[in-house]
Amino acid sequence: MGSVRRVLPDLPPTKPRLGVALGLAPSDDDRAHNAAAARLSEVAALWPVVVGVLVLAAAGLIGALALWHEPTALATTLGAALSVLGLACWGLLALPAASQLPPHLRIGALAILAALLGVTLSLLMGLSPGLPSGSLRVTGFVLGFGAIVLTAIALHAVRAASLAFAATLAAMVPITAGFGLAAAAAALLAVALAVGVCRVALRDHELLASRGEEEQAQRLAARLVQEYESHGTGWFWQTDRAGNVSYLTDKVARELAALGTPAIGERLVNIFRVDSTLVDTERTLTFHLSSRTSFSDYSVRPAFETKADRWWSISGRPMLDDLGRFQGFIGSGSDLTERRRADAEINRLALFDSLTGLANRQRMRLALDQTLAPAQGPRTTTGLFLLDLDRFKTVNDTLGHQIGDELLKQVAQRVQRAVGDAGLVGRLGGDEFQVVLPSEGNRESLGSLAQEIIAALSQPYFIKGSSIAIGCSIGIAIAPEHGDDSETLIRNADLALYAAKADGRGMYRFYRDEMLEGAQNRKRLEDDLRQALGSDQFHLAYQAVVSTGDARIVGYEALLRWVHPTRGAISPADFVPIAEECGLIDAIGEWVMRTACAEAARWPENVRVAVNVSPIQFANPALPAVVTSAIASSGISAARLELEITEGVFLNEDASSDQMFKALKGIGVRLALDDFGTGYSSLGYLKKAPFDKIKIDQSFVRGAIESGNRNAAIIKAIVTLADTLGMETTAEGVEQQDEIGLIRDLGCSHIQGFVYGRPARAEDVLAQLITDGGRITAVGHRVSRANRSKMLRSARIEMGDEAGEVRIRNISATGAMIDGVEFPDEAIGVDVQIELLENQLFPATIRWAADGRAGLEFAQNFNLERLNQPTSKLTRKAG
Repeated sequence: MGSVRRVLPDLPPTKPRLGVALGLAPSDDDRAHNAAAARLSEVAALWPVVVGVLVLAAAGLIGALALWHEPTALATTLGAALSVLGLACWGLLALPAASQLPPHLRIGALAILAALLGVTLSLLMGLSPGLPSGSLRVTGFVLGFGAIVLTAIALHAVRAASLAFAATLAAMVPITAGFGLAAAAAALLAVALAVGVCRVALRDHELLASRGEEEQAQRLAARLVQEYESHGTGWFWQTDRAGNVSYLTDKVARELAALGTPAIGERLVNIFRVDSTLVDTERTLTFHLSSRTSFSDYSVRPAFETKADRWWSISGRPMLDDLGRFQGFIGSGSDLTERRRADAEINRLALFDSLTGLANRQRMRLALDQTLAPAQGPRTTTGLFLLDLDRFKTVNDTLGHQIGDELLKQVAQRVQRAVGDAGLVGRLGGDEFQVVLPSEGNRESLGSLAQEIIAALSQPYFIKGSSIAIGCSIGIAIAPEHGDDSETLIRNADLALYAAKADGRGMYRFYRDEMLEGAQNRKRLEDDLRQALGSDQFHLAYQAVVSTGDARIVGYEALLRWVHPTRGAISPADFVPIAEECGLIDAIGEWVMRTACAEAARWPENVRVAVNVSPIQFANPALPAVVTSAIASSGISAARLELEITEGVFLNEDASSDQMFKALKGIGVRLALDDFGTGYSSLGYLKKAPFDKIKIDQSFVRGAIESGNRNAAIIKAIVTLADTLGMETTAEGVEQQDEIGLIRDLGCSHIQGFVYGRPARAEDVLAQLITDGGRITAVGHRVSRANRSKMLRSARIEMGDEAGEVRIRNISATGAMIDGVEFPDEAIGVDVQIELLENQLFPATIRWAADGRAGLEFAQNFNLERLNQPTSKLTRKAG
């Protein structure tokens, strides 16, 4: 943009000098200089006529005198002088050389010549009374007077010359006519004329200054308007009385012409139309133009067909003349195109996910609210899917976030293809997606679509040379069955998603009321858990770890127990995951660490204590300080403390994990790898992590003594590996006495389980260690039998064409005990079908029946693990 000069404040006007006003003195004002030159040019335009009249007047007088034989010498001299003066004035006014002189010098010279002309004309008119006849005298007077009048008219523009000419004429009256009334009248008229000319000259000079200021203001305004129109986004327009455009800023006019409509001369309403999509624009341009009312900031678009997306904002008001008559409209406008595009982009960013292009959380919420609005009808059903990717975090951690982002894009495309036009797909953030399915409440259709999405997302992905496999879990809620507002529906779909993940991932679950009850129960547990530490509701129970060589106790594992004041004993499987989720596990873990060390300080020096450490505790940099403080406070040696760590700590294996292992080993504590073989087993971390012991999970111990079972071979392989690495081994979950010999024969160095009794309080442990010098006697069943699981659940049973409900009391791989139905004696040996899993019947035979109970033998062994939902490795030790 061009520079803008600083405008100084106007100074109060000063009264001009008379010489400057008359043009006889030089002026620093260019306007006065130009005005004087213009007046001289005006006189120059008329002066050739004046010269002709002067010559004619002189020639006529000389001719009349000569015709009557009167003396012509004076007349000839005066005529010649008159011609010379007229030509001199003409040269002064018209010659280029003279025009180079300053105007005040030319005006002064013209004033002198005008005075000489006055003298010459006065003397020449004085000869007219000497003509012989009255008609000639009148003719001579007319010619002389006419020359005077024409000369005065010609000199009128140059005030100084006009004044000099008039003053000379008045001064010549007493010379030509003598002193008397005529001379007095001439003098009076000369004074009056001088006063009038001077006043007019001064007024002209003042008007010139005022007009100059106005012109300067107009030029500045024009410059500013031109600058604004050329470089700004604004522009101006004007119409005539009929509403036709009479003025339009050039850049807008050119743009409209390029779009196909010349603007000048066209009706304004044929060029622009109000954008009807904006609710704040209530009236049309036609209304305002016809009613002659003002309008402001109307958003308009082209009123003609065009492919260009253009928007403007215009304002206008009616124009009235001095008499109040309507003259048309005048107004301004500005370009809204970029702002509208920016607003559209902002709106897109506000409602769409920048990574995948799907709807974002805000838009999904708006869509769901609109779908559930009462206006849609009270019977309208809506399905809501919440999707969460399985194993996505592993992709981010191992391959990087760029690969993760590309994976999310492909996931979005697959979900979009699977859903199609049936609903709206959105990304809530991270690896969470949502699908809103209006007018869809059929469970079979929703389940089929959910399974299709799971199958589509489970197909391999190929990104930058890497083959990636992930899964998907889906929670489903249906409105209004599961909620008639978005908040309730989303909450229930989230609970269903939580259940789908708990059931093993890669599946979908519909919301059920018991899910909300479970969530509410977890919330109550969380609230109670926050008070448990301060209320002394926790205590530790210790389970013996026994050497297989001499059946002596070498240590105890500290197991956390919670006795609720109203609910009673609560299983760690119920409250430990909640403690991890709500951030209490660090505080609880520290309490366990300090309490275990303090109570172990009363035991013999050769007995160790083992404490479980969750992955959350392990990731806390303060763990070494907590361990050191617990050891120092209790006074036990560091070697008597054994930290049991699960394989979960290796999911986010990085440099911090290595540093934590080094820090813990630097303290001198022992490290045990807990639940080995059940989760993310990898031989890679065994060669890096400094473990002193491997604990073989109870799932390998159970059934190991049965013929044909592979668990014994697995245990042997683990023991061999541990021996090679110089590590001890502990077999967990040993319950039968005949399993002790098997475990010993397989090479395990230690045994832990109910075979040596239930976990005991610290006082009982101390008494146990004093008795028999730490030796312990097995108390479990002498001979192993099929593993049984106690339970109380309803099941459907079918016998021939009859069906009914029974309760399963306990179950093993070979059979189950049921109650709730009276079987006659003749029913023994009859084949039945019993529902062990939901909607799955298994064949069995009734082997005994008495007192409302019966024993069933399965047609083939049943895998009890199918009854157990996967639980966190941190909560498997429930007792």
